Amino acid sequence: MNQRRMRAKLIFNPSAGAARGAPIEIVDVIHEMQAWKLVPEAFLIEAGCDLSVVVQNALAQGIRMFVVCGGDGTILAVAGALIGTRATLGIIPTGTQNNVALSLGIPMDVPAAVAILRTGRRIKVDVGLAGHGKSVQPFLLACVVGLASAIFPSADDIQHGNLARIGDFLAALVASPPAEMHLVLDNKQEIHTQGHVALVSNMPYIGLHFQVGAAAAFNDGVLDVLLFTDLSKLELLGYAAQKVIGGGLEDPRIQHFQARRVDIDTHPAMPVMADGLALGEGPLHISVQRYALAVMVGRPAPGEKETGTHAADG
Repeated sequence: MNQRRMRAKLIFNPSAGAARGAPIEIVDVIHEMQAWKLVPEAFLIEAGCDLSVVVQNALAQGIRMFVVCGGDGTILAVAGALIGTRATLGIIPTGTQNNVALSLGIPMDVPAAVAILRTGRRIKVDVGLAGHGKSVQPFLLACVVGLASAIFPSADDIQHGNLARIGDFLAALVASPPAEMHLVLDNKQEIHTQGHVALVSNMPYIGLHFQVGAAAAFNDGVLDVLLFTDLSKLELLGYAAQKVIGGGLEDPRIQHFQARRVDIDTHPAMPVMADGLALGEGPLHISVQRYALAVMVGRPAPGEKETGTHAADG
């Protein structure tokens, strides 16, 4: 390899993927990075640490490559701090779902993911912006209004091995009523409906690897809007289970739109969540910020259309 050495901030989550067993060791990741002439400056995540501060300090030191070894939660936290900067995000997926990596075509194998940091493409992806009250929360995966937001905390804990939260999951499921939903897409198309869930996604895959958008959804300039209307809670759970075990048929009661701007209001007010972060309840304005984050991804297979136009850093 003729590449020059490159400094990289390695942000390592030692607890990522713990529910799967056989955790990844940081020494193995460092060894793989060094083999590709990457010089990692490691930071091990501890409870309560502020990753935005870690990122800002590294940027001030001139580091422009940030490599996250962890799951979606860690990746999203670091990505949020890199939005709008000239730095590049690299991903070594070691979490439970790894939807960001799956959406971007990044392999789950550590050596292969590290290789992409040097041999891949540097592309820029879109970021969603969820305006709620006076705050604006960026998101990479999805913003959800309704039932999914209510049950997410307990469902996520269960997925990570905490079976004691099953009672909380069932309680939230029973207590979440449907609502009248009013949506306005791109300031012109109005939708009035009733349902349990409205979903606005920026990436192809969310949740338990549900595909909610096209393969290039991460930089197509629009958001995918899914409305789950006229489905009971049990039907929603059944639909999700079908998707997990083998796809299942599309349900005609699930409406799919695309828009650059989405306004959502519900009665009664429903809980809102963006990338797993609870935003409260009430009206929501969502928009897309184009090419807001640079990420290293793999090169397309022969004959596959290349997504993105930004070359990899040398």
